[in-house]
Amino acid sequence: MHYEQSDLQSLIKSIKSYNPNTDVDEITRAYGYMVRAHEGQFRNSGEPYAIHPMAVAKILASLNMDDATIIAGLFHDVVEDTEITYEDLEYLFSKEIADLVDGVTKLKQIKFKTKKDNQAENLKKMILAMAKDIRVIIIKLSDRLHNMRTLEYMTREKQIEKANEVLEIYAPLAHRLGMSTIKWELEDLSLKYLEPNIYQDIVNKINETRQQRESQIQNIIRQFQDELEKYNIKAEIFGRPKSVFSIYKKMYKKHLAFEEIKDLSAIRVIVNKESECYDVLGIAHRFFRPIPNTFKDYIATPKPNMYQSLHTTILAHDGRTYEIQIRTWEMHKTSEYGIAAHWKYKEGTTNKKSKYDSKLAWLREIMDWQKDYTDSKEFMDLFKEEFANDEVFVYSPKGDVMDLPSGSTPIDFAYKVHSAVGNKCVGAKVDGKIVPLTYKLKTGNVVEILTNPNSGPSKDWLKIVKSSQAKTKIKQWFKKEQRTENIVSGRDMLEKEVAKMGYSFNELLKREWLEEIASKLSFSSIDDLYAAIGYGSTRVTQVIPKLKEYHKDYYETDQVVNKPNHVDFVNEEPKESGVVIDGIDNVEIKLAKCCNPIPGDEIVGYITRGRGISVHRRDCSNVKSVNDKDRLITVRWGNNLINHNYQVELQIISFSNVGYLADITKVISECKLNIKTFNTRTNKDKTVTINIILEISSSSQIDTVIARIKNIKGTIDVFRVNS
Repeated sequence: MHYEQSDLQSLIKSIKSYNPNTDVDEITRAYGYMVRAHEGQFRNSGEPYAIHPMAVAKILASLNMDDATIIAGLFHDVVEDTEITYEDLEYLFSKEIADLVDGVTKLKQIKFKTKKDNQAENLKKMILAMAKDIRVIIIKLSDRLHNMRTLEYMTREKQIEKANEVLEIYAPLAHRLGMSTIKWELEDLSLKYLEPNIYQDIVNKINETRQQRESQIQNIIRQFQDELEKYNIKAEIFGRPKSVFSIYKKMYKKHLAFEEIKDLSAIRVIVNKESECYDVLGIAHRFFRPIPNTFKDYIATPKPNMYQSLHTTILAHDGRTYEIQIRTWEMHKTSEYGIAAHWKYKEGTTNKKSKYDSKLAWLREIMDWQKDYTDSKEFMDLFKEEFANDEVFVYSPKGDVMDLPSGSTPIDFAYKVHSAVGNKCVGAKVDGKIVPLTYKLKTGNVVEILTNPNSGPSKDWLKIVKSSQAKTKIKQWFKKEQRTENIVSGRDMLEKEVAKMGYSFNELLKREWLEEIASKLSFSSIDDLYAAIGYGSTRVTQVIPKLKEYHKDYYETDQVVNKPNHVDFVNEEPKESGVVIDGIDNVEIKLAKCCNPIPGDEIVGYITRGRGISVHRRDCSNVKSVNDKDRLITVRWGNNLINHNYQVELQIISFSNVGYLADITKVISECKLNIKTFNTRTNKDKTVTINIILEISSSSQIDTVIARIKNIKGTIDVFRVNS
């Protein structure tokens, strides 16, 4: 079709503008293959589907990406949406292209609209994909950008969902990768759908003042251009309007009206050499009036996303303030395209990362600290914090520059230097003066850390530090150095929460449940789970809901089932439980764990779904809560109960007397009973609560042991536990 050929020629022309050695035949072959693969498929707009992958390829070309990435952009939907396989792409094109498409396909399967646990896990998968090949996320960002450009054809619900994903995940990623052109457009499009009225209001006001503003900017540019020519400096100067989203943030963050925002445009000066940047700065400060404390040198101290430029704010001759950004052409390219600007295109170097790969150290940091966070909310918060725009730049006494999140403390700085420095930190000097460790660092501070080889971090630091790196290192220290204490602390925290909820320890803290929960949270043992709770990487609130789910399933009695509709014969022999059900045979009978009935107790049967008959004490609270009494049936203890053993739980309240536990175990031993489990806890009133599960064969044994324990000095109360 005509539009296909014109699109293809437009794409090839764009690629040739920065990569004259592009393989035109391969691009053409890939384009034709993609069009045939998507033949008969249409987008929500009604347009042929091939328009979308073509648009993605054009975005990648605008980022000056290599041939393999552009071809992968053309193919990014074929494995998921057509019959074409990874093996087809590898055979017909290359393994490199197949791998890129496979990476994007896996990213497309990640859903961020799910609950926090899944959202964090999906984010980890995305970070892993980025670490393998950063081009995968560049393709994904291009895909998301075109989808946002055509979001008008989606339902309102989908528009809100996709726009929120962009602001929470994709725009911060674009920022961290230095891809400002992508970031600005993603943010503006998100605002357009999340706050349509506010967005349109800002756009209208920008348009109303555009002509006047552009005239003012052009006057300043002409004046400054003439001044630079006096010094024989060749520079290109132009105005850059602020994005709608950045204006929105400033309005609502600082509670300003649109008319109160003065810096709607910035002035950019692009020169050929780095030294000329500083020459231009000096000329600007002489020609205009510099505003104090607004100069920032991002050339000497680049941002983590590789951004370099000199920033200064001046008062111009027209009485208005303007920010001036000064940079070289190479710096400008990096500021616009970020990591995408640093892929090699020359023959033999495709897919080889340049020296700028070292700039992705932050990605490896995230890969490191994400392993220590099983708490999904905390991981998501740290991700957002790590990708936040606000940063401070401080210096070591030797002049080394450190970038830290805004709000960082000397402790954050210490861990940025080295984990050993952070762990031994006892104080700090900022600009030569002693400051508290809670001091908020500011750009330009010179920070000196005071250490003590015998010191270690405090858990309170976790409430003070701002950077994810510091939080991770502090938790790692506690994890390694205080494992035993953490296990005890974690178990105690869990037990206290269980007691607070009104459960007995044996009722909720069953070993098999804790083992399963530990495994699901990627711990190799219960002790590892306790330790993680103890040092703070896992919260008790992550564990309790899972325990309650097990408890509900284990002790469930309110289940809808049908009674047996026939009787085979009367069963006079007790089952292994020792219980007889007159009129019913060949059915499984189990003693309920919630109330542990024993011979002598009044009992009742409950027909469960697929698990036979559950036998309860008649005074069991679970039985009392059954709504449909038709599901309760008559059962009785059999006559022959010899060699039957039963479990019963006792709870003892006592004073904290020395030797009291020894007295209890002596009584139980003299009664010839086995102890199955034994738990104690100290109450706020200094009394002690003891829960014991005993193995008995008759109700008389339990009566005897209760009577004897009551006679032990220090006993306040002892009773059999009901559910």
